[in-house]
Amino acid sequence: MQTLRYLLRKEFLQVFRDRMMVTQLLLMPIIQLLLLGNAATFEVKTSRMYVVDRDHSETSRGLIDRMQASRRFNVVGASPSMDVANDWMLRRKTDVILSIPADLERDIVRTRNGAIQLVLNAEDGAAAGVTQSYAAQIIGAYANELGAELMPKVSGHPIEVRARGWYNPDLDYRDYMVPGILVQLVTVVGTLMAAMNIVREKELGTLDQLSVTPLSQSTFMAAKLIPFWVIALVELTLGLLVARFVFHVPMLGSIALVFGAAAVYLIAALGIGLFISTLVDTQQQAMFVTFFIIMVYLLMSGLFTPVRSMPDWAQWMAQFNPVKHFIEIMRAVLLKGATPRDVARPIGILAVFGVVALTLAIREYGRRIG
Repeated sequence: MQTLRYLLRKEFLQVFRDRMMVTQLLLMPIIQLLLLGNAATFEVKTSRMYVVDRDHSETSRGLIDRMQASRRFNVVGASPSMDVANDWMLRRKTDVILSIPADLERDIVRTRNGAIQLVLNAEDGAAAGVTQSYAAQIIGAYANELGAELMPKVSGHPIEVRARGWYNPDLDYRDYMVPGILVQLVTVVGTLMAAMNIVREKELGTLDQLSVTPLSQSTFMAAKLIPFWVIALVELTLGLLVARFVFHVPMLGSIALVFGAAAVYLIAALGIGLFISTLVDTQQQAMFVTFFIIMVYLLMSGLFTPVRSMPDWAQWMAQFNPVKHFIEIMRAVLLKGATPRDVARPIGILAVFGVVALTLAIREYGRRIG
């Protein structure tokens, strides 16, 4: 224990002696959380709309007014020519084309049925889908009002839908994204710093000196892991404070459970970083390998796209992604108020990941110096 204590003191001094590293570990992730928490969203606040109105009736004007009144759509141009509208779309001057055919109002009065066309710029499929959903809700509400005006004797509707959102009733996308972004930042900083740690010892030549000392491999690895484990927990604390007081993310579950799960997860994340550091010879190699692995982890973690929407093979591979399991824990505890029993399975999976990663790191280190 005394040897470990001396090594930990040396590691902490080495970290805090480098002011740039301290800034990277603590300040930069908070700045990134503030930026990404507001920027990483699929919400489309306002779409530019071009109107092709060939009807020029009270019904068509009412529809255009409703679209604008929602503040989701801003009319940037209008003409009776679809060719002009297509040109605007091609030059990215509009996001949506609302095409209203001639005799729309007459068709609605005579046949109780009318059709309009909505053309969306679908280069960004996710944004186009959200925009289409907004437009469908507005047009549907307007159609219901027209039906009530045309058939005043018919009261009510055969089916009435009353939607209620659990866990995020205001549908605030930041409540969903911020916990995941916080996991991402803790993972990037912790794994990258751990991966570069032993490599730095190799480049300085101190690793060879340590290899001839009566120092056990487990003690050496513990001394390399514990400082970044502690710093990552401090970073998580700062991130949770930002999430609560800046983004007003609800924290319905136990914060102690969050830190308990984080303690287990960080063993896996840092263990992977230490394992990478035993495989490479330079810090540049460690950085490239770490970013490659983290990029795959993040894209298959469910942070930006749901895992259930991925192909079957990708869903199967995602089960071996520790980032996915910790994001699930964070969202479940903070947004749903999950208990230890509810998240026992993902915590157990993270524990297995931690044991495997540390075992591989220690064995590889022993093979390298053996």
